[in-house]
Amino acid sequence: MTTTLWAVSDLHAAVSANRDRVVQLQPTDPSDWLIVAGDVAERTDLVIDILAELRSRYATVIWVPGNHELFSRSSEEHQGRDKYTALVEGCREIDVLTPEDPFPVFDGVTICPLFTLYDYSFRGPGKSVEEAVADAHERGLVMTDEFAIAPFVDIRAWCWDRLTYSIKRLGHVTGPTILINHWPLVQEPTDLLTYPEIGLWCGTRHTRNWPARFNAEAVIYGHLHMPSSLTVDGVEHLEVSLGYPREWERHGDLRAWPYPVMRTESAHA
Repeated sequence: MTTTLWAVSDLHAAVSANRDRVVQLQPTDPSDWLIVAGDVAERTDLVIDILAELRSRYATVIWVPGNHELFSRSSEEHQGRDKYTALVEGCREIDVLTPEDPFPVFDGVTICPLFTLYDYSFRGPGKSVEEAVADAHERGLVMTDEFAIAPFVDIRAWCWDRLTYSIKRLGHVTGPTILINHWPLVQEPTDLLTYPEIGLWCGTRHTRNWPARFNAEAVIYGHLHMPSSLTVDGVEHLEVSLGYPREWERHGDLRAWPYPVMRTESAHA
């Protein structure tokens, strides 16, 4: 039996055409695992419904939040940190692993789901955060995060809390790892963006050395809707997003999706 560890991100399942693609996600063997690297949907109930559907097919499903899962309105029951807590509780009810659960091991490799957010540090030299964000506003290049996440939580403080928490957990891991995060862990992928200002909402410089420091064999991420493989400091960084229909229709057959991260011939992964 061959067991495969697959990876996807940015399902955006509220879009009807994307929902059809989610239905098509099927394991090649009942023992297969699936990584879902964020941006399943915006509504908590839909996120949990989609993950439950995937869990019914795959032996193990591992989810990390993206920015879209954190989008909130003032009328919603949960916002900011509370919304993340509600998502984690929902995942536990359907047996989906999150960044708050013990790291699973696949064929001797520790799979590490992370949640780090962003702190506006993916920016050009010589500008403060406030100046860089103001410039992005002036150019009309502002992510929805500024209106659907930032009003409900201090994003930089939450990011730094998550960094501290993640480092403590990763410090207990020995041996090879695969790191999973919605946002890229290094800045290089954002260099390919048409509008560099968008990088402000794409990660934090403080994760730069994590792949080497924590023995990563690969890094799985999404967010950019630019599926690719990029080697940085000897570690492969894989962007595994589906994105919106206009994007995945353009990508066509130029990439593997879902992405096969690892395979093992063992009867038990």
